[in-house]
Amino acid sequence: MFELSSSPSNTPPLPSSPSNHLCLYFSMEPKLHLFFSALCFYLVSAYGNTLRTYIVQLHPHGVTSSSFPTKFLWHLSFLDQTLSSEEDSSSRLLYSYGSAMEGFAALLTETEIELLRGLPDVVAVRPDQLLQLQTTYSYKFLGLSSTTDGAWVKSGFGRGTIIGVLDTGVWPESPSFADQGMPPVPKRWRGMCQEGQNFKATSCNRKLIGARFFIKGHHVSSVPPSENMVDEYISPRDSSGHGTHTSSTAGGVSVPMASVLGNGAGVARGMAPGAHIAVYKVCWFNGCYSSDILAAIDVAIVDRVDVLSLSLGGFPLPLFDDSIAIGSFRAVEHGISVICAAGNNGPIQSSVANIAPWIATIGASTLDRKFPAIVRMGNGEYVYGESLLPGKSLPIAEKELELVYVTGGNSGSEFCFRGSLPKEKVKGKMVVCDRGVNGRAEKGVAVKEAGGAAMILANTEINLEEDSVDAHVLPATEIGYAEAVRLKTYMDTSSHPRARIVFGGTVIGTSRAPEVAQFSARGPNLYDSTILKPDVIAPGVNIIAAWPQNLGPTGLPEDTRRVNFTVMSGTSMACPHVSGIAALIHSAHPGWTPAAIKSAIMTSADASDHRGKPIMDGSKPAAVFAIGAGHVNPNRAIDPGLIYDIKPDEYVIHLCTLGYTRSEIFTITHRNVSCSEKLKMNRGFSLNYPSISVAFKHGVKSKMITRRLTNVGNPNSVYSVQVKPPEGVKVRVKPRRLIFKHINQSLSYRIWVISRKKTQTKKISYAEGQLTWMNAHNSFHRVRSPISVTWK
Repeated sequence: MFELSSSPSNTPPLPSSPSNHLCLYFSMEPKLHLFFSALCFYLVSAYGNTLRTYIVQLHPHGVTSSSFPTKFLWHLSFLDQTLSSEEDSSSRLLYSYGSAMEGFAALLTETEIELLRGLPDVVAVRPDQLLQLQTTYSYKFLGLSSTTDGAWVKSGFGRGTIIGVLDTGVWPESPSFADQGMPPVPKRWRGMCQEGQNFKATSCNRKLIGARFFIKGHHVSSVPPSENMVDEYISPRDSSGHGTHTSSTAGGVSVPMASVLGNGAGVARGMAPGAHIAVYKVCWFNGCYSSDILAAIDVAIVDRVDVLSLSLGGFPLPLFDDSIAIGSFRAVEHGISVICAAGNNGPIQSSVANIAPWIATIGASTLDRKFPAIVRMGNGEYVYGESLLPGKSLPIAEKELELVYVTGGNSGSEFCFRGSLPKEKVKGKMVVCDRGVNGRAEKGVAVKEAGGAAMILANTEINLEEDSVDAHVLPATEIGYAEAVRLKTYMDTSSHPRARIVFGGTVIGTSRAPEVAQFSARGPNLYDSTILKPDVIAPGVNIIAAWPQNLGPTGLPEDTRRVNFTVMSGTSMACPHVSGIAALIHSAHPGWTPAAIKSAIMTSADASDHRGKPIMDGSKPAAVFAIGAGHVNPNRAIDPGLIYDIKPDEYVIHLCTLGYTRSEIFTITHRNVSCSEKLKMNRGFSLNYPSISVAFKHGVKSKMITRRLTNVGNPNSVYSVQVKPPEGVKVRVKPRRLIFKHINQSLSYRIWVISRKKTQTKKISYAEGQLTWMNAHNSFHRVRSPISVTWK
């Protein structure tokens, strides 16, 4: 996942957590250093390899809790009963949770875990999990404008809404977080600006209203950072740039004359420039631990944020093992919209993460903005590439040079690993480097260190034509796989291959967009075939947003340049676009539930690109498993006409229909239910989800689904249904007209999905269509749901 989203230069994957617990040594204040060193020495010397962080979930109304004056002491009592009498149990406790779930995180051995599982009121015990991190123009691409009657004007630019961002922290001095013209901090805000290394309480303002950091889970579970990494701040301050980038994308203020070294110039703005931002730093140099994430969600609920943005995740998990799913359910119960990245493991099938139906899961798409840097080969032919380097400003940038592609041996020279390129072979030449394994911009550093004058970064079969750009440390361009084959063919057939790079600056509007980013994770949903994931896609390729002043635009320690903005790609970048749009909708409709906001985003999404043609996924039209309901359209989402609302109790019934056990449902929802009774009272139940997904198992030929629409548009509205059935399927809808007499009135309809396909083959097959409710008097209100059908 780091290949596309952890840094603008796609630095290589950071080390994963080992089973033993080694000390971390950061650049920090002397008192903090002394504290963490002492804690680390104690943990390592006393417990060696036997300890690991576990999250212990307790019954929220446990019978033993009444014996203790506070929840904290109650949580501590479980450790008292588990550890030896000589040991101070508080030394093992990392977090005490009360909002995202009832329970705590602690350092425990496997033997102690077995004892703990047998205690009354213990619901579940899960090992800590390591998760990974997954604009000057994108707001224009999405149609947001301050001069038309669209989402910005109708929502007051997100005024009064609080977006909570769980990420790597924030660089508060960035101009994107200035508070000029911002309204006062909302009176309901309960958060704080936590001081720490190079971060004071005065770092917050009316834009950045809160900042906290959560490091305990990371600290006891991580290996030391390598020497060539940027120093980490033990505070909310961002040392890697990812959190600054995502926060400013969601809610950054207007910054004129923003660019990356002169490219992509324009006014930088977040999706909700009038919203307030609260930052929760949960990700550190090697990723994000679920114990820290859960602690941040726990605090954010109490702080009273309106939207939670999580550009992080992993591979899909069962909901009862997924700390984000569990914590976000409690957030949604409190009226908080939770927006998560779908993950960067595309185009692998069923790779989509953050699959809980109460989460909005966001895939990534492209913009129609390009940064051409074309290679003119010695034979006079051209190879298309892209780069953010402002080549015109460098005398050597467009000079014709000898081409070299170093292969052979086991040094990894074809990937341009550092130290793998012989200086005598590359000095003064243009070096071709295959993409993959190490970071894109890091390859440029390797070429520069070996004396190379320029670089061509060549995509392989894995990356195909994907065009994530970088502000390289030397003249460079990235070319697609087909172009790489042409270039290498020329080199193989020429005795003296030469080339020059022609830099073309920034070009807008000449390419088809949006298209699906190749890296964007795909469905179908691995654990729930009735819920289509991802929900929507949003801009996530070559997104320009705010950047810390401690880093160069590549994010590499060797990059001494300094910028206020840089470019990044990933579903990490797509997620805050939708978080900002959710904030706009919340500001315009403060009484709407998270499900209503999510429905508005999904049913208003576009299935066509800006030219009115199908959104593409590579060389073929995009399937629903790539785009979900479609590409976000904020101006239509702010006024959807109808919404599919869902109450938290309905999610519980849905879990019953999936066959979850009583204890599993309790783990997820903190609700003790009898599924047999729930299903008896709700025969034929189907979750009121904005998309429609049906799975036919062997022998099943038809399914009936119920949906409920609520009028949030005009009174006396009439809607008629239009259906484009999936191939091999007949779809019947009853009634075919819905007549809403007043606002907030709800009406239900039924859908019969009838298979006409023979299912003799053992192979799984898919088909898709759509169902749209059209307003009879207002063509603006088109409430569209994708239909996905699977034969198992």
